[in-house]
Amino acid sequence: MEGTKRSNIKIGSTVLIVQKQDQRSGKLTEGVVKKILTNSIEHHHGIKVMLEGGIVGRVKEVK
Repeated sequence: MEGTKRSNIKIGSTVLIVQKQDQRSGKLTEGVVKKILTNSIEHHHGIKVMLEGGIVGRVKEVK
């Protein structure tokens, strides 16, 4: 599932995110959503979330 729509992402979902420093390389990090940081219903680069480990990034894929 795509990570550009807020409705696709729930707290506790397993997601793949790209961190700010990994945007050029496209390296993805997998984790569980702790907090949704983007307030808008949609974002073209992906909804920004915080994972349980405290890592922040934009969702590229919802598992």
